[in-house]
Amino acid sequence: MTDTVFPSLPLAANVASFPGPKPTIPERVIGERRKFRTIWISDVHLGTKGCNAELLIDFLDHTDSETMYLVGDIIDGWRLKKKFYWPPEHNDIVWRILKRARRGTRIVYIPGNHDEMIRPFAGMNFGGVEIERAAFHETADGRRLMVLHGDEFDTIMLAHRWLAFVGDALYHLMMKLNGWVAAVRKRLDLPYWSISKAAKHKVKNAVEFISKYEEVVARAAAERGVDGVVCGHIHTAEIRSFDGTEYYNDGDWVEGCNALVEHFDGRMELLHWPDEVARREPVPQSGDDPDELEAA
Repeated sequence: MTDTVFPSLPLAANVASFPGPKPTIPERVIGERRKFRTIWISDVHLGTKGCNAELLIDFLDHTDSETMYLVGDIIDGWRLKKKFYWPPEHNDIVWRILKRARRGTRIVYIPGNHDEMIRPFAGMNFGGVEIERAAFHETADGRRLMVLHGDEFDTIMLAHRWLAFVGDALYHLMMKLNGWVAAVRKRLDLPYWSISKAAKHKVKNAVEFISKYEEVVARAAAERGVDGVVCGHIHTAEIRSFDGTEYYNDGDWVEGCNALVEHFDGRMELLHWPDEVARREPVPQSGDDPDELEAA
């Protein structure tokens, strides 16, 4: 399958043109960016309407790091193979990531199941982006973390691949509904909220699957003698400890819009970017003059 995905995509003919000379959405001049030792993001799903490109572009314009891990499903080859969708904003994300590489940021790309067509290129370097099947990261305080996408531990992916494709189709229907809700809330000046994320945390079977998945991944990390693991795949950002083994999930940029970051002292933190944006932008209260707020 991995040999047939790229040739069927119109995108393949234009890969050499990445990044374009200038992005459609110019980089914001915001002064000092928030600096971290390491940033992990995953499950961006470029090539789908579910990708929250606007928030991810805002995140990339407001942060910087020495190392950045792209922990799989950055490009959604499954959807692109069915129907080509690649708006200018998705080019802008690629442009920003490659610009980071040119500035000296170490970029490590660990493909997942949706961008599995990249896996055969493991060990290679494209435009300053290292392609790896998995990686090991040492934190500033000396802990060793295994980094991988995480589909390797998904029993549905391993035993019933056809069911994974059915689930993917249903998931994208949910993402369309999510997009409609987000558009309405934006017009009403309400903060971003994910209906699919809320539903996931209300459904008992989904909660049980997530909990079991986290435990299995943490146990696998312990068996490999590392202090912890960083993964993505299930679109559920989390920091937990299982019998002394740290489990980190960096979330996604479809539902939650999260990133995992390492501070320069080794401290780990999950950033929920809609909350970061909400704190940055004052919400007008009843009776407030929007022009006065803007002037302030």
